[in-house]
Amino acid sequence: MTASATLPDTAYAVTLERVTKTYGPVTALDNVSWAFPRGSFTAIMGASGSGKSTFLHCASGLDRPTSGTVHLGATELGRLRETQLTRLRRDRIGFVFQGYNLVPTMNVRRNVTLPMFLGGKKPDGRWFDEVVHRVGIAERLGHRPDQLSGGQQQRVAVARALVTRPEIVFADEPTAALDPNTAAHVLRLLREAADRTGQTVVLVTHDPAAAAFADSVVFLSAGRIVDELVAPTSATVLKRWETL
Repeated sequence: MTASATLPDTAYAVTLERVTKTYGPVTALDNVSWAFPRGSFTAIMGASGSGKSTFLHCASGLDRPTSGTVHLGATELGRLRETQLTRLRRDRIGFVFQGYNLVPTMNVRRNVTLPMFLGGKKPDGRWFDEVVHRVGIAERLGHRPDQLSGGQQQRVAVARALVTRPEIVFADEPTAALDPNTAAHVLRLLREAADRTGQTVVLVTHDPAAAAFADSVVFLSAGRIVDELVAPTSATVLKRWETL
């Protein structure tokens, strides 16, 4: 949904206003404005170099825009010091990345609860149990990442993103290396996070089938938002994807 300065903070999980990001002479994002309603599931698509990952990094506070503003609810990320931004990302945002980003020396239980441990918090036992059962890793809590398949490691990454009950979950190509059945399971979990717990999900993907799990698909080209597809299906996403 296109961003506006008059939008109420309570209705939107993340709002970008006129965000530009440059790397030397390269403009990765060009005056982008967008808002993500709370409890929504949005897919971001675009060709290689279109600005998808930069969009996600700026929206999540992993990178600072060259100009423009990003708000998480009522909090303007650009006004935060690095320590404050790190704390906000840990407490209010969940991340799922293609590379899993698990700590190899820690077992599954410790990997899942790591954000809470770093924040000096204890996990909610009931919620932890529900999350690990939902993602299908309850029988693997004592295993290290090298004892798991790629699909199991991605499920651990999803559990870690959900266990803190974050306001928003950012997922960057989380199914790219997974087989179709495991990918569909991970996507259903993200869909369920939006539907059952009201979390906001932003998924960067190149896969029309993955994008079809979302409420809407936002298309990027040359660092700009060029289209939005509401209530997508694999066929409609593929048709639009082929024109980028």
